[in-house]
Amino acid sequence: MDKRFLLILFYSASGSTKNLAHAIADGAEESGMKVKIRTVPKISSNTEKIEPSIPKEDEIYCSKEDLIECSGLAIGSPTRFGSMASSLKYFLDSTGDLWATNQLVDKPGLAFTSTGSMHGGQEITLFNLITYMLHHGMIVQGTPYSFNELSKTKAGGTPYGPSHVESFNSSSQLTPHEYQIAKKSGYRLANQIIKMTE
Repeated sequence: MDKRFLLILFYSASGSTKNLAHAIADGAEESGMKVKIRTVPKISSNTEKIEPSIPKEDEIYCSKEDLIECSGLAIGSPTRFGSMASSLKYFLDSTGDLWATNQLVDKPGLAFTSTGSMHGGQEITLFNLITYMLHHGMIVQGTPYSFNELSKTKAGGTPYGPSHVESFNSSSQLTPHEYQIAKKSGYRLANQIIKMTE
């Protein structure tokens, strides 16, 4: 039985980052890769959880076991003043024990993000997420210009990872170019996992 799977971990407030996560999943599943989509609880400004320990609906919360067992990892967050959302950072900051035991070393990784405005901090947020993966020794993939949508998009999409610009259409709905960039990124990441684990 094939136990390989791509873990797609995200936090989403308006639904934009969630839509990117599912587009990435569409691409990965097209390659035949199993996908697990996970989220994290919302955290208040005083770092106390303000959501139940078990979500009532939608994606379930990520565990450290999900991170350890995954064959590759895509991490996404909306931009918060040029950085990832505090809820996701709170969870990622708790993974020092995984770092100390090299649990994520050599796993392929991808970052993705969304913003409320064009040039709203997408690239620096992606670099924040990429920096986390590099500290864990992961092998980070970006979004290559061989995806022709990257040269055509008037909304989201960067060479550092898939993205969405909400103000472009005042909606969390991805544009066709944004969707294809995210989907192709998921397909490419899944194929890299397959090549590395054959």
